Amino acid sequence: MAALQTTQQGSVLTLTLSRPDVRNAFNDEVILELTQAFQDAASRADVRAVVLAAVGPAFCAGADLNWMRRMADYTRAENLADAGALAEMLRVMYECPKPTVARVQGDVFAGGMGLVAACDMAVSVDSATFCLSEVKLGLIPATISPYVIRAMGARAAHRYFLTAERFSAAEAHRIGFVHEVVPAEQLDAKVDELVQALISASPNAVRSCKTLLQDVAGRDIDAPLIARTVEGIADIRTSSEGREGVQSFLQKRKPNWLA
Repeated sequence: MAALQTTQQGSVLTLTLSRPDVRNAFNDEVILELTQAFQDAASRADVRAVVLAAVGPAFCAGADLNWMRRMADYTRAENLADAGALAEMLRVMYECPKPTVARVQGDVFAGGMGLVAACDMAVSVDSATFCLSEVKLGLIPATISPYVIRAMGARAAHRYFLTAERFSAAEAHRIGFVHEVVPAEQLDAKVDELVQALISASPNAVRSCKTLLQDVAGRDIDAPLIARTVEGIADIRTSSEGREGVQSFLQKRKPNWLA
């Protein structure tokens, strides 16, 4: 059985980690599969949103133990190549032009935190536990850090990167790492609620909004940034979907992407 199961319902693509026997830990093969799946989703016009899900008691426990055993004997050059593949997977996920939702049905540890953080939004069951455990192993969460720090904020990262404490879904919600926390029986309904909101919006505007977020977040508010935002709204206003969206609002009708 493939480590990653792919299903599509309408314009929603669901990618499901399917290695419950190893708590959905990833290795080089899983990294390659996820990279290719998100690249494929990015290029497909029939995909409007992507859900990253998992089966079993854990969402993702980080690196697979057998993979870690192999890495123990890697040279620095081999480690650079290996970490580079993980970094590329996270970049492809984060920069995917389609909106992405992490459906967190269980525990999230170490590298799994990077998978959640690289998605645009995350919904978690209230029983899930989160942990950045790397320092306990003499390691650091380096490759996932750009995404995790953006997701939880630097202040929370100072605590949880350094202590490797486990924390609850409620705490993950409090620090902004996940957007919603629900009982397990409500997980699919909440994910579907977000997905329906995503696919009811203008596809071009959603794609442009993702670019806007990545361009603006954490940047100094200076003349070049302001100029870029001015150009952004001018460009979207004159686009075909921008014109259609405004006209449909003024004419009190549905836009053509919902027709």
